[in-house]
Amino acid sequence: MAPGPAVPADHADHAARRRRRVRLVQRYLLNPWAKLAARLGVPPSNVLVETTGRRSGKRRRNVVGMHVDGSTGWVVAEHGRHAGYVRNLEAHPDVRVCLRRRWRPARAEVVTDDDPIARLESFGRPGHASAVTRFGSDLLTIRFDFPVG
Repeated sequence: MAPGPAVPADHADHAARRRRRVRLVQRYLLNPWAKLAARLGVPPSNVLVETTGRRSGKRRRNVVGMHVDGSTGWVVAEHGRHAGYVRNLEAHPDVRVCLRRRWRPARAEVVTDDDPIARLESFGRPGHASAVTRFGSDLLTIRFDFPVG
């Protein structure tokens, strides 16, 4: 396997430090309130994604901003594969999504050949796009396919 492009060590260290800071703020300050709001369906663009832990097998719930287009949901993960929920859904792609106060089964797939910035702009939510690009360190697009019917 050919090595990828060289990333300067100081850039990788900066990204890792940034992820740790953002993760602490999100985990302990923002997520408890955001999970409650998403469970209540306020705002409808924030949803809970329930994954199965790749090692523990336990259910894990994360708040994400999702754009739903027909039977497909789109998410741009701020920290890409560094996010635990992304690694979990790669190991176990069958997930549940709490969308508008209702749990729905879905199948998740990481889309590596998609432009996450363009995807964010297609959501039509400039505030969300701004927050994700400002606090994100390694944007990655994820597609959620919901069963029809």
